[in-house]
Amino acid sequence: MHNIDNIDRRILVELQRDAGQSLETLGATVGLSRNACWRRMRQMEEAGVIKGRVALLDAARLGLPLTVFIQVRTNAHAPDWLERFSTATRAMPEIMGVYRMSGELDYLIRAQVADMAGYDRLYQSLIRKVPLSDVSASFVMEEIKETTALPL
Repeated sequence: MHNIDNIDRRILVELQRDAGQSLETLGATVGLSRNACWRRMRQMEEAGVIKGRVALLDAARLGLPLTVFIQVRTNAHAPDWLERFSTATRAMPEIMGVYRMSGELDYLIRAQVADMAGYDRLYQSLIRKVPLSDVSASFVMEEIKETTALPL
């Protein structure tokens, strides 16, 4: 595990806010030279602390305004079923996240689609690829908070 000090934390907070800022700007914000900042970022990338840098897109402006949470229960818990389920969900670009859950719910899926017809196509495609016991969906009516930033 990489030891994170206060300067690393400040770098990470700034990168979560804007990963596209220049090294000069980032260094000035955290009190380091451009090169020292770059070395720290590289060390954190090599340690796996920084997994990647991405652009965050506006789903609604790109024609995908509907967020759906799909709750899945299954009677199948064999490794081969899980492999089929994992392969199927990873291959579907509408699916943004898949989580194995504790409690009564087995899996929670977060997807982004254009509309109800888009959700139905996603649902039909998923059940063709892997048998599911019970599937229910909840549609987001209002996004109150959405962030990718970890609380550092």
